[in-house]
Amino acid sequence: MKYIVVLGDGMSDEPIAALGGKTPLEAAKTPVMDELAAKGEMGMVQNVPAGMSPGSEVANLSVMGYDPLTDFTGRSPLEALSVGVEMEPDDIIFRCNVVTLTEEEPYAEKTILDHSSGEISTAEADQLMDAIREAFNDETFQFYTGTSYRHIMVWKHGRLAKLEPPHDHLTQVIGDYLPEETVLRGFMERSFDILNNHPVNLKRAAEGKRKANSLWYWGAGTKPSIGSFQEKTGLKGAMISAVDLLKGIAVGAGMQICQVEGATGSIDTNYEGKAQAAIDSLLSDGCDFAYIHVEAPDEMGHQGELDHKIMAIEDLDSRIIAPIKKAMEEAGEDFRMLVLPDHPTPLRIRTHSADPVPYVLYDSTKQRKTAKRYSEAEAMATGIFEPQGCKLMEKLLKIEN
Repeated sequence: MKYIVVLGDGMSDEPIAALGGKTPLEAAKTPVMDELAAKGEMGMVQNVPAGMSPGSEVANLSVMGYDPLTDFTGRSPLEALSVGVEMEPDDIIFRCNVVTLTEEEPYAEKTILDHSSGEISTAEADQLMDAIREAFNDETFQFYTGTSYRHIMVWKHGRLAKLEPPHDHLTQVIGDYLPEETVLRGFMERSFDILNNHPVNLKRAAEGKRKANSLWYWGAGTKPSIGSFQEKTGLKGAMISAVDLLKGIAVGAGMQICQVEGATGSIDTNYEGKAQAAIDSLLSDGCDFAYIHVEAPDEMGHQGELDHKIMAIEDLDSRIIAPIKKAMEEAGEDFRMLVLPDHPTPLRIRTHSADPVPYVLYDSTKQRKTAKRYSEAEAMATGIFEPQGCKLMEKLLKIEN
């Protein structure tokens, strides 16, 4: 038996008037997910425990079968694992986005326009981070390039601070959301002076792209200690994702990481490459379990792009799930596939919510026959609800009667 998780980050949403009261998931053409729902089990799952922030770090840990209440030490340390950062137990690790702020006002009066700086390329961002490293790196503070707009700072023997995710405050004046910690605030203010007129940003502005003109800290935490996925489940696992967070979880869990050329974490990601990486890991590389994470629906939710969110969901169906299902069937492999979001990213609020999400669990050896399709409303109507997301992995791995 092969085990597969396909996670459409932020895929779940709310009914939207422009869609006639449908959600993007209901409006999208998803024949393969609908087939899985009609022949499998569908229900709702709570991936974000009560009182915890509805971040992808918390929710994906749950889906992976880890309890965030005991296994979560912060988002940034997981991302730091992905880029090979060595951490001591009392180091504090920060995510530092490069974001787009308005330019004319004093720093605290600026407005945040984009948490991703127009999804800046990693190559461009690395040049900006070189300038940051030249200005700020010392024995206490070290900056590391991540992927696109997502980067890391380590504060050796540092202090935790209350921080706000930038995607929660798009189009808002930033003053009320800046860190109270003076060291962090000082870095952010100085970063604007370094980055705003950097040649990379001047070139981006000339091309009509958004500048990446400030650091923004959030997601602080300490060195993680995730247990081995193979020891926990008995399965050799592979992770297929474009984002450092998921790769970091995989590093911590001792999973194989599949590097896919052209995997961007956005709408233009290499869907076919990710599907093929999953197929290869399961059929050629000796893996029993594959976790395919697609960031695009979440990014489109943050950007408020309705049509592109629907497109991302349809691409997940036709370009990820369909070829994986077909390959397993043609190879004569029995498989169980779990399809779900980690959390909703409603277009109305352009950030995450902690609400339950719909899942479908399909077993190629035990198919049911219903008329249901995969959607929030249909999943809720089944009456099946898992209050602890970390328990859903047990259901995936269990051969039920």
